[in-house]
Amino acid sequence: MSAPTLPDLAATSPADLTRAVCDVPSVSGDERALADAVETALRALDHLEVLRDGETVVARTHLGRPSRVVVAGHLDTVPIKDNLPTWLETRDGADGSAQEVLCGRGTVDMKGGVAVALHLAATVTDPVVDVTWVFYDHEEVDASLNGLGRVARTHPDWLAADFAILAEPTAGNVEGGCNGTLRVEVTTTGRTAHSARAWRGHNAVHDLAPVLSALAAHESETVTVDGLDYREGLNAVGISGGIATNMIPDRAGVTVNFRFAPSRTPEQAEQYVRDVLAGIDHLTITVVDSAAGARPGLDHPVARAFVDAAAATGAGVGPKYGWTDVARFSALGVPAVNFGPGDPNLAHADDEHCPTAQIASVATALGEWLRGVGPASPDGAAGAEGVDGTAAAETDLSVNETATTEERTA
Repeated sequence: MSAPTLPDLAATSPADLTRAVCDVPSVSGDERALADAVETALRALDHLEVLRDGETVVARTHLGRPSRVVVAGHLDTVPIKDNLPTWLETRDGADGSAQEVLCGRGTVDMKGGVAVALHLAATVTDPVVDVTWVFYDHEEVDASLNGLGRVARTHPDWLAADFAILAEPTAGNVEGGCNGTLRVEVTTTGRTAHSARAWRGHNAVHDLAPVLSALAAHESETVTVDGLDYREGLNAVGISGGIATNMIPDRAGVTVNFRFAPSRTPEQAEQYVRDVLAGIDHLTITVVDSAAGARPGLDHPVARAFVDAAAATGAGVGPKYGWTDVARFSALGVPAVNFGPGDPNLAHADDEHCPTAQIASVATALGEWLRGVGPASPDGAAGAEGVDGTAAAETDLSVNETATTEERTA
């Protein structure tokens, strides 16, 4: 069987290219065939330097521009569920009108964004900023395997930039930064006894009652960071306890997840949880994992220019509540936003599907910004002309203007 190839990146529309990328299966751990096809297609473009680390492919311009932007997307998907190869359907849109949608695994998360990046890598040959295009592996599995994280550790210079765009599904809106996440285990210890002689033991499950009461009564904060309002959330997400139905349990636990604003550090988030549960006796609180959030950095001139340009096309602007790989850029000191086609509510769904018009509109918005067309160019200057050739209008963007869609759990 011959190795899969991709069609001409420049001549193929972003929607058709999405279909071609999706039809090369690339479940996490099996990205090599797609990575090979992406590398081959990019090496045919003379204006790009192409690099590779494992199944991560990086292509970048060297035009001597004063600023550099990273556009990144992951190649892997969750497992296939009889939803490949892709197919086209006509469905009712949110406004009731008929729209063409591309159905199948990866159409939302996130091969639409990958296809947009591949198409623009081929067609935007003279951007007003230098661009680094990153196509990475192992995003959908354990963080230790993440290709973007691996490159950040081994080749941080490949990711050096003034601003980054992660093509995660946002339904064509701009979602800045992301919340951080902390997971702790809260455990109680009792003493076993036969349930017929319960007074001889101490019930560890009962000791969790004040913990659950404190969590249920807690009112999460909304924290404004760089002009975006991040809603935090502190919740019990799992509970365990019990040995047998005729025994008093000597151990019980509740798993607590705190989604915290990017203005907090993981250490501050841990202290916040401890403060909420302070005063409850006989608890052991253990941090299982944590990941810092990412500030959107919308005060950076390049980031501001992108937000202005996207908003001028009708894109809403708001925060990202779930954790995404923009946090990896934030850790490198690079402000980053999420911007890509696809409703994040459909990520990982068996019925994953994305309107083809949305793929096209995201490609248009990003492509025109990189070319310096529209109300603001990446170098922070006003664009000379609008899409129709008329003078570009000034925009007065109000962030949080459009509510963001809820997304899959990170």
